[in-house]
Amino acid sequence: MTLKTAIIGSGNIGCDVLCKVQRSELLECTLFAGRNAASPGLALARERGVAVTDRGAEGLFAALDTFDLVFDATSSAAHQSHAPMLEAAGKVVINLTPAPNGALCVPSLNGNDLLAARNINMITCGGQASIPIAQAMTEANPDIHYLEVVSSISAESAGPATRLNLNHYIETTESALRQFTGCCNVKAILNINPAKPNVYMQTAISALAAQHDLAATEAAIARAVARLRAAVPGYDVIVEPHVTGDRLFTMVRVTGAGDYLDPSAGNLDIITAAATKMAEAVARDRGERGPAPAEALAMESVA
Repeated sequence: MTLKTAIIGSGNIGCDVLCKVQRSELLECTLFAGRNAASPGLALARERGVAVTDRGAEGLFAALDTFDLVFDATSSAAHQSHAPMLEAAGKVVINLTPAPNGALCVPSLNGNDLLAARNINMITCGGQASIPIAQAMTEANPDIHYLEVVSSISAESAGPATRLNLNHYIETTESALRQFTGCCNVKAILNINPAKPNVYMQTAISALAAQHDLAATEAAIARAVARLRAAVPGYDVIVEPHVTGDRLFTMVRVTGAGDYLDPSAGNLDIITAAATKMAEAVARDRGERGPAPAEALAMESVA
């Protein structure tokens, strides 16, 4: 039996999630919600045979009995408004906005610990691309005292909500870096590049420490990359880990599957693939133990 899901947010992220959900054997999209009846996203959903509403959250709440899990691809402010009500209604919410609500999730690191969470926070595209590598660096080099991640994405792949939410993008990415690495001094930067042809998503990760174990770092990063590629085959290290003075550096590039935008939009793929993977894990878990009562799904939000 498939897990019935809804998607709210008809922009790039919502459309890419729809493509992945419809390819999954464990998930079914029963409703696609937006706010503009003429939007390309709602048109795509109609073409794919999915019920749509142009009443946004209002339309979603009018159809609560048609889904069990919601992918939220709206904005940070919108998520903070309607997510608590969805949680109160017993729905699982997968948060693809930069809002701080929910349990911070990188599926390859803590996905199995969050199967009972009511609000699962997928952090940001830069967070999904960088945190597994940053965690590998700190695993191999426990005395790292500063981490910096710089992600570059194409302007075409950065929709209006992404641009509106830049402050929360930085705050949530940095909060997740601290949580997963244990390093308190962190910085996250996002560059939106208007160049044509579109630039591919790239993320540079730097770490400062008095001493580095390069061999252990290479091994830890190789393990992290292998786990990531299970969900995102286009995830590649393009600058091998190396040390200059007290700085450890590496860079990754994410080539997308091209489900909705062209493959340069790896920033869509890295977060939508992670979100879909988590939804599939929830579906498997429910299939093994049956639907969980609402109280069993409760988890305190990470503010």
